[in-house]
Amino acid sequence: MTAKQIRVMVLNDMEKLDRTLFRLEQGYELQFRLGPTLQGKHVHVHTNYPAEGERFERHKFRALDWINPTGREDDSDKFCTLGLKISGSYQYYFGHGDKEKSGGGYIVVDPVLRVGADNHVLPLDCISIQTYLSKCLGPLDEWLDRLRVTKETGYNMIHFTPLQTLGESRSCYSLADQLTLNPDFSPPGQTYTWTDVGNLLEKMKNEWNMLCITDVVYNHTAANSKWIKKHPECGYNLVNSSHLKPAWVLDRALWHITCAIADGKYEDRGLPALIQNHEHLHAIRGVLWQDVFPKIKLWEFFQIKVEPTVEQFRDLLQSGAKPERSKTEGKQQLKIIQDPQYRRFGNTVDMNSALETFVPHGNSPGAIEDCCNWLRRRLEEINGEQYHEIRHHQEQATNCIDGTVSYERIADHGPKLGPVTRKHPLVTRYFTFPFEDATLEQDLELMNQPEKSCHFLAHNGWVMGDDPLRNFAEPGSNVYIRRELICWGDSVKLRYGSGPEDCPYLWAHMQKYTEITAKHFVGVRLDNCHSTPLHVAEYMLDAARTLRPDLYVVAELFTGSEELDNVFVTRLGISSLIREAMSAGDSHEEGRLVYRYGGEPVGAFLQPSLRPLVPSIAHAMFLDVTHDNECPIQIRSVYDSLPSSAIVSMACCATGSTRGYDELVPHQISVVSEERFYSKWNPQAKPSSPEEVNLQSGIIAGKLALNRLHQELASKGFNQVFVDQVDEDIVAVTRHCPSTHQSVVAVCRTAFKNPKQHRYTNEVPSMCIPGKIEEVVLEARTVERQEGSYIKDERSINGMPGYTVEIKEHIQLKDSKVVRQAGVTSRGRSEYVQEIVFEQLTPGSVIAFRVSLDPKSQELVGVLRHHLIQFNPLYKAGSLTDPNIPDILKSPLTEIMSKMTLADMNVLLFRCDAEEKENVGGCYNIPGWKPLKYGGLQGLLSVMADIRPKNDLGHPFCDNLRQGDWMIDYVSSRLISHGGTLAEVGQWFQAMFAYLKHIPRYLIPCYFDAILVGAYTTALDVTFKQMSSFVQNGSSFVKLLALGSVQMCAVGRLPALPPLSPALSDVPYRVSEITKQKEQCCVSLAAGLPHFSSGIFRCWGRDTFIALRGLMLVTGRHLEARNIILAFAGTMRHGLIPNLLGEGVGARFNCRDAVWWWLQCIQDYCTMVPSGTDILQCPVSRMYPTDDSKPLTAGTVDQLLYEVIHEAMERHMQGIEFRERNAGPQIDCNMRDEGFNIVAKVNPDTGFVYGGNRFNCGTWMDKMGESEKARNKGIPATPRDGSAVEIVGLCKSALRWLVELHKQGLFPYNSVAIHKDGKQLSMSYEEWDRKIQQNFEKMFYVSHDPNDPNEKHPELVHKRGIYKDSYGASSPWCDYQLRPNFSIAMVVAPELFTVEHAWKALNIAEEKLLGPLGMKTLDPEDMVYCGVYDNSLDNDNYNLARGFNYHQGPEWLWPIGYFLRAKIHFAKKLGKDTYDETVYLVKNVLSRHYVHMERSSWKGLPELTNENGQYCSFSCETQAWSLATVLEVLHDL
Repeated sequence: MTAKQIRVMVLNDMEKLDRTLFRLEQGYELQFRLGPTLQGKHVHVHTNYPAEGERFERHKFRALDWINPTGREDDSDKFCTLGLKISGSYQYYFGHGDKEKSGGGYIVVDPVLRVGADNHVLPLDCISIQTYLSKCLGPLDEWLDRLRVTKETGYNMIHFTPLQTLGESRSCYSLADQLTLNPDFSPPGQTYTWTDVGNLLEKMKNEWNMLCITDVVYNHTAANSKWIKKHPECGYNLVNSSHLKPAWVLDRALWHITCAIADGKYEDRGLPALIQNHEHLHAIRGVLWQDVFPKIKLWEFFQIKVEPTVEQFRDLLQSGAKPERSKTEGKQQLKIIQDPQYRRFGNTVDMNSALETFVPHGNSPGAIEDCCNWLRRRLEEINGEQYHEIRHHQEQATNCIDGTVSYERIADHGPKLGPVTRKHPLVTRYFTFPFEDATLEQDLELMNQPEKSCHFLAHNGWVMGDDPLRNFAEPGSNVYIRRELICWGDSVKLRYGSGPEDCPYLWAHMQKYTEITAKHFVGVRLDNCHSTPLHVAEYMLDAARTLRPDLYVVAELFTGSEELDNVFVTRLGISSLIREAMSAGDSHEEGRLVYRYGGEPVGAFLQPSLRPLVPSIAHAMFLDVTHDNECPIQIRSVYDSLPSSAIVSMACCATGSTRGYDELVPHQISVVSEERFYSKWNPQAKPSSPEEVNLQSGIIAGKLALNRLHQELASKGFNQVFVDQVDEDIVAVTRHCPSTHQSVVAVCRTAFKNPKQHRYTNEVPSMCIPGKIEEVVLEARTVERQEGSYIKDERSINGMPGYTVEIKEHIQLKDSKVVRQAGVTSRGRSEYVQEIVFEQLTPGSVIAFRVSLDPKSQELVGVLRHHLIQFNPLYKAGSLTDPNIPDILKSPLTEIMSKMTLADMNVLLFRCDAEEKENVGGCYNIPGWKPLKYGGLQGLLSVMADIRPKNDLGHPFCDNLRQGDWMIDYVSSRLISHGGTLAEVGQWFQAMFAYLKHIPRYLIPCYFDAILVGAYTTALDVTFKQMSSFVQNGSSFVKLLALGSVQMCAVGRLPALPPLSPALSDVPYRVSEITKQKEQCCVSLAAGLPHFSSGIFRCWGRDTFIALRGLMLVTGRHLEARNIILAFAGTMRHGLIPNLLGEGVGARFNCRDAVWWWLQCIQDYCTMVPSGTDILQCPVSRMYPTDDSKPLTAGTVDQLLYEVIHEAMERHMQGIEFRERNAGPQIDCNMRDEGFNIVAKVNPDTGFVYGGNRFNCGTWMDKMGESEKARNKGIPATPRDGSAVEIVGLCKSALRWLVELHKQGLFPYNSVAIHKDGKQLSMSYEEWDRKIQQNFEKMFYVSHDPNDPNEKHPELVHKRGIYKDSYGASSPWCDYQLRPNFSIAMVVAPELFTVEHAWKALNIAEEKLLGPLGMKTLDPEDMVYCGVYDNSLDNDNYNLARGFNYHQGPEWLWPIGYFLRAKIHFAKKLGKDTYDETVYLVKNVLSRHYVHMERSSWKGLPELTNENGQYCSFSCETQAWSLATVLEVLHDL
């Protein structure tokens, strides 16, 4: 049972992919998902892939329905889907809002071909095709005898050139009647029909397992087709294509020159009928320029009659006519109108533009005369320009005529046509002329007689280097007048117009032709595809697929560009593109083509069944020779036929040849002139018999073996390819099967030069073949035999009798004549290699080995695959059970991992270098590359995720795996060293790796990847099962963010948190590695990786409590959250929570906000956790029960949490004022002395908490100046003293909550008591709450009223409708800076804000501060704004040096969470439309975070970015609060 293959197409706004090829197979599912530019928008996806049970109609599109599996949060998992069951080309497009189309493209679904009486599938890569020129098959009743050659040579598909009635020229591609069978196939007295052909093809399909395709020719018809005489409108003639008249005139003139040269009339001017040298060519130029061009005056077709035009203009001026401005659009430019009939001097002037351009200076006759003279001069100039343009065309025409004559009559590689005659004219005629010859003058008169000129039809041909998407016969093209067409004088180019309504007869006729073909043949080759109008081919193929849905479509394209090829492949649904081995100039290029046209590299990774849809190259039909190629025996040598064929046969794609190649026919079999018949099959035939062939003829025996091999390799899944250029003539191609690890290696020694004339070396390099050679599949070489030399037969197409193939198949290595010896060497314990020394690998020989892994490796791979089945059923193929299975592998990995805690998962998956070094390790470092980001599996998986889709096996990571076991051992031993369940997982890896280490090194990367991917996905499943239902049922993005909790929450080697009260239950313990004593092991939250991950700088009060709600409460890690809250509570001193925790003993109490974030977390814990208010009764072990006490051990002084909370509130109301302990450089080398003085108080009038001074920074914007050069050392960049807006909001939130708790009887205090001037005073929590409520909007809102009585500093206001960042700062202008902090207050205390003011302020913040990933920390219009943070820069710039601008512009991520949550909260109050718009904004912003996380090797969100989302190298790569606040937004949604 194989997993369903799903491909994901990510849609990006404005991405048009109509020149990109996406190939899919039937049975695949295609999912459309939204890229970041579209998330949140109302996107609609349309496709013309038909709904179940409906017929395909190209122009009928339907909208697909969106599926959202999690049904909520974000658009990261939303998709719409197409189950692909029908082959063909399908279009999709998408739009959003009012935009109908903002992107789109095509998908191509491959056909499924069936063959044989049992209708079994013939995979496209199994195809071995042979081309026949149908006219050389003779009568239909003799076909099977001739076609049997193909069957006996092992091909499974035949390509017939058209079977229709041929035109006069007898070219296979010039058809006189598209609807009738060629009468040549019916012997006298017999009339065969299409039914007879159909019966024959059906017989071959059922009895021979042979499929047949044929050409369709849409571009032209034979010049003698009867129907084109009745329907001349179907071609380009002088009536429907008047623009061709000048070209026709030139063509007639050239015909008359031909007649004159043929009749010897130019001999006296040095131009005889037999043209032999360059003097003759020069004479032709003379005749053209002296006799032809002056006589036919082609420029007149493009000129204006000057005088009548001037007269018409004069009449208008005299009558006072004025220009109509609406028609000229006010542009003063004379407009010339081309005569649609293309008469001489037929062009006219748009008089409106003349009146606009030439304006008289008055109404006097003189002024009018002047004006007419200006016009006359301009018209004469225009006529002159036209004359010069036609002269350029004539120069090009001369060059083209010169080139054609030179090739056809003088060049050694040309056809040497001999004297100019009427049968072989000087140049091929471009137009038909179905009338008697007369003089040129008489001919030219016919041009104006429509009933005759409609029969002058343009011939077809091809144009070197032309744009294939442009029709060269349409107006605008000058190909015919410039004589650039390489013309097929036997064929008329067909004129379809833009649809059936333009030429009904032609479309109907060609549709019937297509239907006849599709009825009988499984596929078509589109002849001359690159110049067939796309819309015509589309229409015809649609008709064909209606009759035969699995139509196989083949084409050869000569566009010169893969991108242009793709236009044809995608729009027409071409299944295979013909590729020619003959395009290779040497064996190296031939080998490169094999690699290019199919297969994965050997040892490729197993790709997941659900993966991105990636562009592909067109499926190839790789032919050793096509029927259009020159004869390879003439270009290369007879000895090369076999090895080049072998190289082609080893390609992982469709392959094939042309009849005649295998018999060694030593000339090209011409599609035009060949009239002999192919030879028949006769096993008893003599080599000298030209009419019959058998296995002894030519290389037929070799080709049979190669075709069988090709088909076996494709059907048995040998889809990995390696091409090795052994030396300049020897190419070795390996095909490898990824499930059985069998290989076939074909070593081919080409002979591009004839060994008789060219000396080849006898020194053939030896070869090392990894594995055990089971057999020689075949060894063959071309040899001479005494059967006389080649004589071209009169009746049969015969090959060279003097050559045959010496071949042995399925022999043991010892019996080989090509190999002298094969030594077995063993490189290391797992490299089993056989060295091959060649004896008889002569030019023209081929040997193919079947190679297996050595028996031990084969067994170990089988067992390894058996153990991998638990992760992917695809590993069943080739799997074996192990009788001595290690105990650890007896249970599935899920069972072992289910015993792990999330703290264990942190070790298994993550841990950056600094964390690893605590355990005396470090992350794995790949020499010559770089260390991995994590010691855990994510470190490896992040790299493999980049390597796997591209199969980048040359990556240093893969090299390291192949070169030794270091990385493998690192994975298992790292986990074993941790003990416990982690050690069990380590032992599981160790046991799996025991198999891995003993298989060939080239396979190690793909199996290492398989083991790790399996373990990683299992670990994720187990991880999410331990989290909240929000995470378990959440989207991919939610899960990715929730992994941040595992990333950040860890237990270090040393405990980071101070011990909790011994009276507390459910606290985790362990035995310390260092002291060997029992100790608590609670997880702590890192602030960010890698800079804040270990040691004293791991835990920060503010960071912990900003991140705790998102990373621990939302994810369901309630107990661990409780422990962190209580641990910090135990360190309270002065009524504050530490900034830097330092295990409590080294804590610094220098921040004013951490305590308020801590209180907010307790509130969130109480509301989000079941029975959450129980935490208020938990014991807290106070490390500092008084401000001055020494640190006490846990359990010495315990208080209940609610008492600690009340203390914090009371101390603030009393007023906190102290000097930090150990003040001075020993705790802060940058701080000035005044900065160590800490103040935090409450204003009794407003209730606002305030504090700080201009020498310290007590909020999260805590950058202290460090540069002596810039004189900012010891000065905070953002002191934010006074009342910081978010602290006021957090305080209000805490008060509201405590009032409510008291009402519920859960908090015993209703007021705070303070001592003032010797008196005891108190203030109730309700009153304090009310004061903030009454004063906040008054004091913080910057209103639009310039006379607002509450505004203390109206002169400092520079933006209205915002909320101040602080109130009462020592530098008053700082209050008025626009920063993102007010949105925090909006989330925690929305009751402080009026909805209307809040919404306007948020919109200003969105406009000014919102960046791609974060929020600008300062208004860009502020004079000190700088968005690029560089902590290493030390110069004299006060505002920048040593990263002084840390919070003065760079875009921090965590505030974006609060900004978006505030938007959501207030949008809900403003009605559905506003809310919907806001949800779009939120999803759109968050989609950028999702993309960042998907691509990040850290799998995290950074601390900050530089302006406009640019990467900042000084930022933490993944930051706890960034992940947490984004996750909270999704939780709010």
